[in-house]
Amino acid sequence: MSGKKIKTPKRVDLTPQQVEALCQRLEERRLEEADWELIKGLAQTITFLSQALEEKSISIKRLLNMVFGAGTESKKNILSKSKEEEKKDLPVENPDDTSADDPDGKTGKPDDEKKLKGHGRNGADSYQGAKKVFIPHDILKAGDPCPECGKGKVYRPRIPGVLVRVMGGAPIQATVYELEKLRCNLCGEIFTAKAPEDVGSEKYDETTGSMISLLKYGSGLPFYRLEGLQQSLGIPLPASTQWDIVEKVADQIHPGYRELIRQAAQGDILHNDDTTMKILALMKNDHPKGDGEDASRSGMFTTGILSIKAEQKIALFFTGKNHAGENMEDLLKKRHPHLNPPIQMCDALSRNLPKKLKTILANCLTHGRRKFVDLVSNFPQECEYVINVLAKVYHNDKIAKEQNMTAQQRLEFHQKESGPLMEKLKSWLREQIEEKKVEPNSSMGKAIFYMLKHWEPLTLFLRVPKAPLDNNLCEQALKRSILHRKNSLFYKTQHGAFIGDLFMSLIHTCNLAKGNPFDYLTVLQKYSSDLRHEPHRWMPWNYKDTAASMTP
Repeated sequence: MSGKKIKTPKRVDLTPQQVEALCQRLEERRLEEADWELIKGLAQTITFLSQALEEKSISIKRLLNMVFGAGTESKKNILSKSKEEEKKDLPVENPDDTSADDPDGKTGKPDDEKKLKGHGRNGADSYQGAKKVFIPHDILKAGDPCPECGKGKVYRPRIPGVLVRVMGGAPIQATVYELEKLRCNLCGEIFTAKAPEDVGSEKYDETTGSMISLLKYGSGLPFYRLEGLQQSLGIPLPASTQWDIVEKVADQIHPGYRELIRQAAQGDILHNDDTTMKILALMKNDHPKGDGEDASRSGMFTTGILSIKAEQKIALFFTGKNHAGENMEDLLKKRHPHLNPPIQMCDALSRNLPKKLKTILANCLTHGRRKFVDLVSNFPQECEYVINVLAKVYHNDKIAKEQNMTAQQRLEFHQKESGPLMEKLKSWLREQIEEKKVEPNSSMGKAIFYMLKHWEPLTLFLRVPKAPLDNNLCEQALKRSILHRKNSLFYKTQHGAFIGDLFMSLIHTCNLAKGNPFDYLTVLQKYSSDLRHEPHRWMPWNYKDTAASMTP
């Protein structure tokens, strides 16, 4: 069906008796003059209802994607589904002929033979966090004569033999030290054995806080679930105790979070987006709402901001009543005044933009593409054209990354290869509206108008070096907050939300730096006094060198 929207037909009221009489006249081939108007009205009504049903199915599809998450939006899967649906309506002339689906004459066999990246067994090198134990040879040592030939000498090769053994256990381990006591039978004096020096004086050491924080804010495991798991394994850890531990850790390491915010404000590219999040304390009627715009706002959100400067990526989370644009504005206030405005990547919602501070706006090309993805089943030819054009643009961006192009080289490459593609797409979009091939108020018309209205920020990558194509990095970061929302549902207080933001920011930034967040949180606790004085030396990308320099 084309994108043209059918006008609402004139209402015609018929009684069941009148409908039955009309059908009788149709069967007898003796239509009256007034019947033609009735038949015309019925045909228009059927067409109108069919289009209304299509519009409704699109809305339901979007709702299902919001609730259950969208499936993959790759070009291969989207267009293949559409073509499969088309084939159902076509006669099969030669089922063995694959030329239509394979214009290059290739079969699926080479793709099947390719080993998928990331599949297969993990080698010993993959176990970076595993404890390593060196086992010497039970008979020989380096330099001994060879027992086989008796002439040479054995030596130790660079790569040893490896044996990996994986063991299970409680997430939080505990050790009970039984200190022997001796009592004098005459004077009654008691002598107690000394605890090992490496035991420490605290019941819960640094690793306990790191693991609880990582499970809660990194993997979405609520306190009460961890409590039940620990109880069943014989190492009790109440939810209230977990919160006390996490709160204490946050108090020790919060300078690291503040430093992340400061450094993120200096980024060249800032991605931002929102997702909903409840804070129970802010939902109570007796809670003071404050003044100004925030006083009448009932919504609560978690804003994700991903800052990129050179090779460093910083993920930040802010939960409260502020929208993404307001949190972005607060962040930019910490930016050095001599720096140029950063590139801001977000979708086209006005609430994502700071009101007072300037940025170079780029809009997410994936958001524009997604509007056509939702319509593939209803407008296969039009959507396939748009998706194919954007696929070539993304392919060009992939080439630029693979060849490690500089920002300027990438810009020139996109201007040469992607520029003509986007101009051709823009002309095609305008043609659909101007030549009335698409009704403006239809779903296809709205998708086209979105692209045309935001064309300049959507194509910023053709004019500004470093400008990204989409906001996928920020959406991936926000999945951490969404995971927490799915499992824990809400924060109880604003203070609890701040602690969640703190740990999510530190954990995800460490993951982006390809570090070990458990090790990172543990080190921050051990050197918390130094962290307060020089937080810039304890970032996820340099904390190991700093800790090594402080080890005697």
